[in-house]
Amino acid sequence: MTGSVRAVRGLRAAAAALALVALAAGCTGGGTTSDAKGQGSAAKPSANGPVDSDLPAALTGQKLDWGRCEAPASGERPGDKWECATMKAPLDYDKPDGKTIGIALVRTKATGPSSKIGSLIFNFGGPGGSGVERLPLFGPGYTKLNTRYDLVSFDPRGVAASEGVRCRTDAETEKAHTEVDLTPDTPAEEAAYFKDAVDFGAGCARTSGEVLEHIRTTDAARDMDLMRQVLGDRQLHYFGFSYGTQLGGVYAHLFPKNVGRLVLDAVVDPNADMIGHAKHQTRGFQRALDNYLKSTGKDPETGTREITDLLARIDREPLPTSGDRELNENLATTGIVQALYSEHYWPTLTKALAAARKGDGSELLDLADAYNDRDAEGRYSTAQHSQRAISCSDTKQRPTPAEARKMLPEFQKISPVFGPFLGWDTAGWCNEWPVEGEHDTTQVSAPGAAPILVVGTTGDSATPFEGSKTMATELGDGVGIHLTNEGEGHGAYGSGLCVNGTIDGYLLDHKIPENGKVCD
Repeated sequence: MTGSVRAVRGLRAAAAALALVALAAGCTGGGTTSDAKGQGSAAKPSANGPVDSDLPAALTGQKLDWGRCEAPASGERPGDKWECATMKAPLDYDKPDGKTIGIALVRTKATGPSSKIGSLIFNFGGPGGSGVERLPLFGPGYTKLNTRYDLVSFDPRGVAASEGVRCRTDAETEKAHTEVDLTPDTPAEEAAYFKDAVDFGAGCARTSGEVLEHIRTTDAARDMDLMRQVLGDRQLHYFGFSYGTQLGGVYAHLFPKNVGRLVLDAVVDPNADMIGHAKHQTRGFQRALDNYLKSTGKDPETGTREITDLLARIDREPLPTSGDRELNENLATTGIVQALYSEHYWPTLTKALAAARKGDGSELLDLADAYNDRDAEGRYSTAQHSQRAISCSDTKQRPTPAEARKMLPEFQKISPVFGPFLGWDTAGWCNEWPVEGEHDTTQVSAPGAAPILVVGTTGDSATPFEGSKTMATELGDGVGIHLTNEGEGHGAYGSGLCVNGTIDGYLLDHKIPENGKVCD
């Protein structure tokens, strides 16, 4: 199986962007580093418990220069109702009077200012997704929320306009897609696989410098609390999807007294370590594949075997496409994964698999390119560079190649389609990463916080439903309020009247639903 290491992480830490485009449709300047001195001093923050923020007044009292948004690298300039600004935050929260980093923000003002609650901050997942780019795209799905909130999002540190991490060139990425075997079968292939992983990390360190050591989720959570103060809000109101639920949980843990109305949708399991997340996603994507196959009238076991056989044939002999590129096994698997994020993609998957069986890989390649953020000219976004850098800064786990090999039969048993891919990834993803990880599992307990709405979808492929129950429990009694959405897809908001009504009621009117409510 050949392909690029950067594509694999999307199987483990959900990239919500394309799924959220479907959800939103269904719902009807760059940072700089500088030296800044301020008044006051800050207590040394702890990743293990609540933080009393005491940042310099030069940071908490800064006035944002809101102005016209520029076009993102991969899209068009948002409409005139959107404004952009850059917030200064400490590069190192242990040295709050030292260097700063620019955090790029975007907002649109509340349309009903007389009944305005405050700002509603969004994170759309990744990690590595640009909120500055995505919120204007998804904005039509949040029109009702916009009546009482300024809608705000940001590029987390290390992402896009906030000192975005870049680890390799487009040419190097393309070469890895075609030359690196992600499920190595020989010692030579295995050596090349892990060498590429080391090269990727070295590229991050070489081009990103000191920023690479300060892009953990705890850093982003502290940026959000500074953002809250700069925006003039007494409490933080927040809507997080996928990885954004991890960020929201960490914020609640660090700043429980500052929690306002928080919604966590498509929830990452806080108790899972790196290997646990890999197993969860292997199980989640296989469950979604089974549901897809059932929808076509096919027995899941038979359909899975047919797809496994197809991928094996592609591994032996890649398929031609309508262009000058070939479809290899890695890209074929990535295309299948892309289509399992939402039921909206299932008809496309049916056509793509049928074409592949007839020897044409074009449609699966199109799906893979969409997932990998590759445009027609061969340019890639850096979202997955940031994703890998942030997640490897978060997790301490560094499984060895030998440990990965030992786990492969278990992964294969969970899913013959996705298991090998994700089993090897446990060792390859952060192999010899240049920055030490922070924790084994994510701390989210938030005693004393206001009720937080936690939403899980039963057919979610990337963040399986069970994780939402764990998050609600770990937040604490009376804090985590669980809502079940019975359905398919990665993310619940926008999927039906019950879910939307419950979330809107919570955010707009602070109507807290009964814990355990089910929307079917």
